[in-house]
Order: sequence, then C-alpha cells, then structure tokens
Amino acid sequence: MRKKIFAWLVASPPRTLALGFAFIIALGSFLLHLPFAASDGEQTRYIDALFTATSATCVTGLVVVDTGDHYSMFGEIVILAMIQIGGLGFMSMATLFAIFLKRRISLKERLILQEALNQSSIEGIVRLVRRVVLYALSVEAAGALLFSIRFLRDMSPERAIYYGIFHSVSFFNNAGFDLMGSFRSLTGYVDDPWVNLVAMALIVTGGLGFVVLSDLTDWRSGRRLSLHSKVVLSMSGSLILFGAIVVFAFEYSNPGTMGPLDTGTKILSAFMQSVSPRTAGVNTLDLTALRQATQFFIILLMFIGASPGSTGGGIKTTTFAALLGAVWAIIRGREDVVMFRYRLAQERVYKALTLTLLALALVLAATMILSTTEDHHFLMILFEVVSAFGTVGLTMGLTTDLTLFGKIVIMLMMFAGRLGPLTLGYALVPKRDKVLYREAEGKIIIG
Repeated sequence: MRKKIFAWLVASPPRTLALGFAFIIALGSFLLHLPFAASDGEQTRYIDALFTATSATCVTGLVVVDTGDHYSMFGEIVILAMIQIGGLGFMSMATLFAIFLKRRISLKERLILQEALNQSSIEGIVRLVRRVVLYALSVEAAGALLFSIRFLRDMSPERAIYYGIFHSVSFFNNAGFDLMGSFRSLTGYVDDPWVNLVAMALIVTGGLGFVVLSDLTDWRSGRRLSLHSKVVLSMSGSLILFGAIVVFAFEYSNPGTMGPLDTGTKILSAFMQSVSPRTAGVNTLDLTALRQATQFFIILLMFIGASPGSTGGGIKTTTFAALLGAVWAIIRGREDVVMFRYRLAQERVYKALTLTLLALALVLAATMILSTTEDHHFLMILFEVVSAFGTVGLTMGLTTDLTLFGKIVIMLMMFAGRLGPLTLGYALVPKRDKVLYREAEGKIIIG
C-alpha cells in the first residue's frame, strides 16, 4: 500500500513539483515556529509561521507580522533561504548540488526541471539550470553591492551589507519582503533615485525569465533573439511604460500620494508602482491612499504578472500577448495569430485561454469566499486575492486583519499562483494520452 501511494505521488513531474514546494513550506514553517526565530524569544503562532513560510517560498511578500520587527536574524535568514529556493525552484537548487557532487541527473529529474522551468523539451535543461543559478547569483551580488553602498548612509556597515543582501535577493526573486519595519516597505525612499532604480532593475531582471536572460547573453554574441524573448521584452516594456503613464495620470494631483512630491519624484514613483505589480510587492506610495481607479489598474497589472520561467507569477506576459493577438486576428478576419512574422500554433492560443480562465475562476472563487468571511470592502478583498495569486505581495492592509479561514484561502492562492493553475491541475489530474480520433465538426453562434 505504501509503495502504491509513493508511486502515485511521484508519478508525474507536476505532482512532484507541488509536493516539493509543500515540503519546503512545511520545513520553513517549523523553523519559523521555533522560539528563537522571533525577536522577542516567544513562539510565533503556527498559522502565522505557516503563512510567512508560504509567502516566502511562493515569493509573494504578503505578511501577517512585520518581517523586520517580528523575526530575529535567524528567522530572517530562514525567510531569505526560502525566498531563494522558491524563486529559483527547489529542483534547480537540488540539481546544482548534484552537479557539485558530480552525480548524474536522471531522466525523471530532467522532466521535473522541464516542468519547473516551463520548457518545451529536456534538451539542454541542465545547462540552462547552470545559467539560471549563475545569472541569479551575479545579479543578486550586484544588487547587494549597490544597495549596501546606499544603506551605508543610514546604518552601520554590517547592517548595511546585511540589508543589501536581503533586499537584493528579495527583489530579484520578486518576493517583496523587506526589513524596513512597521510595514513601510520603501515608502521612506520614495524620493531616492538610487534605491528606486536598483530595486526596479532587480525586479524587471527577475521577472523577464531566465530563458530570456540566456537569450540576451547569446544575442550579444551574434545570435538572433527567439520569438519568445521578443514577445516577453516588447510586452514587458509596453506594460511598464503604459502602467507608469496611467499611474502618473491618475495620481498626479492626489494629495494623499503624489500631490506633495516634485515632478521628478512623481515620475519615479509612477514607474515604481508600474514595475512593482509585476509580482514584486514593493511600494513607495501609500496604496490605501491611491484613487480607486489606480488600485483597480494595479489589480490588472498583478493579474498579468511576470514572464514564463521567471521568479514571478500571474498569468504571464506571453499569455496576455497571445490573447491580444487572438483578439486582433479575429477583428481583422484572420484565422492565424501572427507575432513578429511568426504564426502562433493554435495549441498555444488554447493554452493561453485555458490558463486565463482557470486563473479567473480561482480569483473569483476566492474573492467570493473572502467577501463572506472578511468584513472589508470588496475592492480591498479583490486586491488581496489577486496579489496572492500573482505572488505579488502588495496589500491595502487586509493581510494583518485576515481571519483564520481567510489566511488559509490566501495561502492556497499563493501556492496555486506559484505553481501555476495548469501545473496544479496536472498535479491533481494527470494529462491523458492523445486520442486517436476526432469528433465530427459542429458549429455554434458566437457573439
């Protein structure tokens, strides 16, 4: 019986991936529950430790207790380790150790890596893992150095280096955890170009996806960019620019947010609030003071999220691009979705539509449930749910007021968002073999 259960658990890569993340969360919650993980030496409530562990492993950033105020250095290091493992993927980390130990990577492990990195084949997957880790550590080291130099003006050298490392790893992995205290995030640095630009660079780099970063490295050597990289870069740039324009327009005269700031700081803040919803969870403006139009627009950005194979969540930029392409094709009366002179396979469009509808179903179901259990405004609840699903970490203040049931729902949303609706679906219901026949074609009226 035990052998059958074990065989079922490891029968598919998506299921193994889901179990791996669940194990990291369970281990992290146990460590954060220990008395010396808290700054006051008292045990953190297990549900709060579990919530923090889920948020860190799923690189979200939603917290029920302030990270900088509540946890000791041990607790903060545990959170940092979970962020790194969750961002790069536990299979990538395990593969790295296996490479160091000169152990052969099995076919089963390569299939799990393929699922974890959202690749179409296992060809070159181990080489990609090496690059993933190298890119991540290099970018995090550069970010830590730049942050540390700036933080030296505000704190001791030891603390500045520690803060630099923590925030660099957190922001590159799009986790959104910070040590500033009092749930302030980066609001104290709203007018600091150094901190804002470094943070945005880390967030964008982590959100592009490791395949795109690898492509850009090869592009410098003379190779052409793949269609995937072109779509990711164009869509990411468009969303950031369009998002900044919308936030700037809506908040320019808002006395509770940008009103008192100078024009340069307003532009900087607009770009930060456009970049951050791409699953980073960092804010320099008071989100509760934003106009409702801005808050709703941020919800849309959070739902789209980052790009495939990155540290971020959401339905992904390529999914959104495929949907836009399909709409444009229908409007023009064409059957094919064309991007950069390439025809997109119909299967990809179906997958984008399926993923989006599954994501919408999860978000709507969780929002309806929390609208019953939580005594808060609907927009605040919707904002929280989408933030959890998109593994963003931005909040309008609901996280700390969640009921026990509300925390469980948000944890499930973070877990589903990190794995992805399709991967979670495959973990629960494995993919079936392709059928050998097709039904007769029928027609229905649309529109």
